[in-house]
Amino acid sequence: MSAGTVLVTGPTGGLGRSAVMAMARRPAPKRPDLLLVGREGPRLDAVAEHARAEGAHVETIPADLAQLSDVRAAGLRVKELVDAAAVAPLRALVANAGASVVDTRRASADGYELTFAVNYLAHAQLIGDLLDSFASPSRVVLLGSNTYYLNAVRRLLGVPPAQWRDPLELATPLAAGETPTTRAAGVAYSNSKLALLYYAHELQRRAPDGVGVAVFEPGYMPGTGLFREQGAAMLRVGRMLERIPGISSPARSGPALASVTLDERWSHLRDGAFVVKTRQRDVEPFALDRAREARLWEATAELLGGVSVGEER
Repeated sequence: MSAGTVLVTGPTGGLGRSAVMAMARRPAPKRPDLLLVGREGPRLDAVAEHARAEGAHVETIPADLAQLSDVRAAGLRVKELVDAAAVAPLRALVANAGASVVDTRRASADGYELTFAVNYLAHAQLIGDLLDSFASPSRVVLLGSNTYYLNAVRRLLGVPPAQWRDPLELATPLAAGETPTTRAAGVAYSNSKLALLYYAHELQRRAPDGVGVAVFEPGYMPGTGLFREQGAAMLRVGRMLERIPGISSPARSGPALASVTLDERWSHLRDGAFVVKTRQRDVEPFALDRAREARLWEATAELLGGVSVGEER
């Protein structure tokens, strides 16, 4: 891609930080400017400083993705920077930030189930607000997960697949008097990742010419902060598991995400193409559903109070 700016959500740790540093370490002609959208604090400052030390031009945009007012403010700040030529033209957005919340009664600041709010709704808001600000060609890369469907390994590990329902139901937290379960939390996570697949397909139909939409699956990374709610002991076990060949880690998958975002090898990706680490894969047939995709788009507009993307092209 031509030199430009890449926006990354969730850049402060794990996969996001690894991808940011892989981009920052590229040689100058191919090194993008970086917009880092994450929670305000020392971790955001630290990754920005480390990327600057590699020679990258970095701007930080503090935002809590569990609060849509923060997401909208972040979108406005990005537009200000791009319009003022304070950064290069916007060439890519990496929707990396994610959550897996054990207690599905927990709600975002806007009242939505927290996993769905962070993984899906926040990114739909940000992308919708910025879609007309992209230069051409450009890429939108969403973070997917194979947990959306069940296979033998996930069955053995007890990882539940998505159980699709109307998006307005998916956005509704469990009632206060009900008891959350680990399985329900896993289903909520898988539902949010299936939502991103449906969204990617519908987004491509509505995106301006020159904007390609893809979904990246980094592989199972048991040692990342995504599993922090399962306790420190489980996180330590996960980091040990990442040493096993074949198990993914941020150190291995971060550069792969940077490649999908920037490299000519992936310039053909469109229509929500699904990339698992370094290979493009077909999705399960039920993950291609025009009726569900259209309904998700309609419900998303309702949940967000209207998204900034035009009619189907």
